[in-house]
Amino acid sequence: MSWIKGASAISFPGLGIGEFNPPKGFSVGSFEFAFYGLIIALGLFLAAVYGLRRKKEFGLNEDLIIDGLLIIVPVSVICARLYYCIFSWDEYKANPIETLYIWKGGLAIYGAVIGAAVSVVVYCKVRKLSLPAVLDITSMGFLIGQAVGRWGNFFNREAYGAQTESFLRMGLNLTEKGYASTQTYYYHPTFLYESLWNGAGFVLLHFLSKRRKYDGQIALGYVAWYGLGRALIEGLRTDSLYWGPIRVSQILAAVSCLAAVGVLVWQGFKPHGADALVCNRIAAEETVDEEEIADAEEAEGSAE
Repeated sequence: MSWIKGASAISFPGLGIGEFNPPKGFSVGSFEFAFYGLIIALGLFLAAVYGLRRKKEFGLNEDLIIDGLLIIVPVSVICARLYYCIFSWDEYKANPIETLYIWKGGLAIYGAVIGAAVSVVVYCKVRKLSLPAVLDITSMGFLIGQAVGRWGNFFNREAYGAQTESFLRMGLNLTEKGYASTQTYYYHPTFLYESLWNGAGFVLLHFLSKRRKYDGQIALGYVAWYGLGRALIEGLRTDSLYWGPIRVSQILAAVSCLAAVGVLVWQGFKPHGADALVCNRIAAEETVDEEEIADAEEAEGSAE
């Protein structure tokens, strides 16, 4: 096994971390493994484990979770790549085949969210599941995947922001065009900001989900939380996807955040009984079934 050398040394002087050069991946024989892809896979794995552990609280079972993942994950990755390539077409129009080189980076999270949302809607309709409940647990998995997956950007030296001298600044040892020597420049580590924001959001919504009043509440909380963070952090980035002068992800984040907050406030004024959660309805039905079985057995015993 051999390491794949990183493009430049990294440092976090404000945190007391000097220069180091993390590899972009490793190779075994002729096979290369990029940390970018491995970290995204790790995020998906942890999201799946979390979903399987809490499945009953959202009215699901193991088979439904696994079947859903086999559909939702591939569609999300494809849509994340499509979203990125569409808004970065200048990078690929000379050699379109490179749109398939996903291991080199270039996934847009909003593309993944859109792909996942469409997949969940179709899956729930086909399997006759509660869409709001499935969106709740899916959004929790997204926060895990996003918090972990952002570290793939770290190994790829991408998704950082404008130059800064802030406490959390990240130093990159770069060779400026036209010069032979290298120089360290300091940037906002926006991948780190987003990872911390999503991690905090997961912890918050994890505990709130145990006291949710209706299905869909956590999904709305996810949209509001992630939208707010992304709208703020996107303004610091230098690699935003643009549509003319508009930062696409920033506008989409702000609009989705406001819409989710509006629905949360509206729902807050409505009464919600125990049957507003599908898991409670399923538990009630199972209790009735058990009582009917017990009554039937008791009647059969009396007849004998």
